[in-house]
Amino acid sequence: MRQAGMVGKVCLTLIFAGSFVLGQSSAGTKAKTGAAAKTPSVSSRLAQMEKALDAQQQQIQQLQDQLKGRDSQVQQLQQQLTQTQASVSQAQQAAQTAQSAADKSAPADQLDAVKKDVTDLQSNATSYALNLQETQKQARNMLESPAAIHFKGITLTPGGFLAAETVWRNRGLTSDINTPFNNVNLPFAEPNRISEFYGSGRQSRVSMLLEGKLSDDLKYGGYYEADFLSAGVTSNNNESNSYTFRQRQLWAQAAYHHWTFTGGQMWSLVTETKKGLDNRSEALPMTIDPQYTVGFSWARQYGFRVVNQINKYAAIGFSIENPQTTLAERNNFGNFVLGSLGTSGGLYNAFNGNYSLNATPDFIAKAAFEPGFGHYEIFGIFSRFRDRVYPCAEVFPGQQAFCTVNGVPGTAGTENAANVSRNGGGAGANARFTFFKQFDLGVHGLFGNGVGRYGTGQLPDATVNADGSLALLRSYQALGTIEWHKPKFDIYLNGGGEYVARHFSTDPVTLKDVGYGAPSYDTIDCYKEPLPPAGGTGFGFGNQSKCQADTRNILEGTAGFWYKIYNGPRGRLQLGPQYSYVVRNTWRGTGGTPHGIDNMVFTSFRYYLP
Repeated sequence: MRQAGMVGKVCLTLIFAGSFVLGQSSAGTKAKTGAAAKTPSVSSRLAQMEKALDAQQQQIQQLQDQLKGRDSQVQQLQQQLTQTQASVSQAQQAAQTAQSAADKSAPADQLDAVKKDVTDLQSNATSYALNLQETQKQARNMLESPAAIHFKGITLTPGGFLAAETVWRNRGLTSDINTPFNNVNLPFAEPNRISEFYGSGRQSRVSMLLEGKLSDDLKYGGYYEADFLSAGVTSNNNESNSYTFRQRQLWAQAAYHHWTFTGGQMWSLVTETKKGLDNRSEALPMTIDPQYTVGFSWARQYGFRVVNQINKYAAIGFSIENPQTTLAERNNFGNFVLGSLGTSGGLYNAFNGNYSLNATPDFIAKAAFEPGFGHYEIFGIFSRFRDRVYPCAEVFPGQQAFCTVNGVPGTAGTENAANVSRNGGGAGANARFTFFKQFDLGVHGLFGNGVGRYGTGQLPDATVNADGSLALLRSYQALGTIEWHKPKFDIYLNGGGEYVARHFSTDPVTLKDVGYGAPSYDTIDCYKEPLPPAGGTGFGFGNQSKCQADTRNILEGTAGFWYKIYNGPRGRLQLGPQYSYVVRNTWRGTGGTPHGIDNMVFTSFRYYLP
């Protein structure tokens, strides 16, 4: 190895010296022909050569370091090969000796014993030979196809997949392969009359698992995962389709005995797992749609999680996670505020991102049981919601005197403003069974007040009372899954639904119903197709602004399969279709109960890293 490095250095020196001589010769020729260009000085050329040699030396040193690590692995395998070969030689010699003894005259009983010894030795020699072949195969695989990268005591395992995917919807949503279920169009919305097709590679994913050990009891590591399902200010589908790289998961982890501590961006503890409460064992639906399927409860957000694996049958966990409030309201006066648009200087989305100002994190506790058949989970969520209420912002005409401070009328509308909080949360359970090592059956449920954002449908957590205080909405989420797994294909069926209750009150000043899902809301215009906006740009549908239908529930049925063209040591190549039928039902208003329906067909072609 060192000789190769020295040869490289000598070659590089000769190359640079040759280029220097040629440069000098060229400069002399130009001087003779009267050219005006000046030739760099000898010192400057030598300095350039020295820098280039230093850079090359650094590259050679890096290669030498990598080869040293590979050499150590090869040496270990060579030692194993030497030991195995020695064992084979000993067995062969013993067999030959025994055979020679058998050829000599001996009593019959001794001859039978010798023959038996010869048979045993031949069997042992065959076993040693097979072991030798297996060791050679492992050595070859380790050299040609390493499963992981070893760097300074850390094992790095790359992962991910490359995807080519399409989606067709018979109702236009102007959405990529991820479906905004709560935006499924009502009957006479203009996009409802036009289908859509999009092709995308944005779900392609990269990941890196890091694992290390300080001792047998103390392990540490982390995980990073990203895709392209994000859009920058200039992202579009017109030419370059330049969508931005986004963070999916990014967390660090330490494990000591039966305790595990994980912190960072990760799947919420609400998300069902397949084994214990381990990260990276989430029981995700097998759908192509990256928004998964209606009824699936999940989030990917900041969390700090502590898990205690009590024994092989049970585990308990607790996490604090990033909170947010999803809000829906109609006709409310401007007498409350719970957040604002993000500030770009604070690294939030300043264009269309709403961020609630949260009082506390969400607190989630969970227990998992694996008694021998099936995997079972129960969990609970506690959330605290808060907004700032301005009771003097809306008063009866001529009644400002009721909103005074020290005798001064509250005409500014900010007197007596206060923060008002509400406690919410919910409880849920998951169960998963495997039959005949092929069929997986899963059921999931979550209910509570203010838990809408944990559902795939993204139904609201809260609405607003007439006095400006928050009113938490009751939500239910349920999902059933059936999966059939074979070596060459997987088939899946999902059926789920999400429901949110209505809540409304009457504003004593305007005498209008405010809140969510009030029966006095206008749904007549939900059955009228609006005109496009004035201006004629061709990229703006008419707005059903007078359609005040609020979602009551979302239902979805999904069927699909994955066919594995190749699944082996060089990765996995698979393709598959998916069909989804979505129904969005609304609360009854003055014109009835409009509902939206969408049929969606997805296709995917993927290569997974080994």
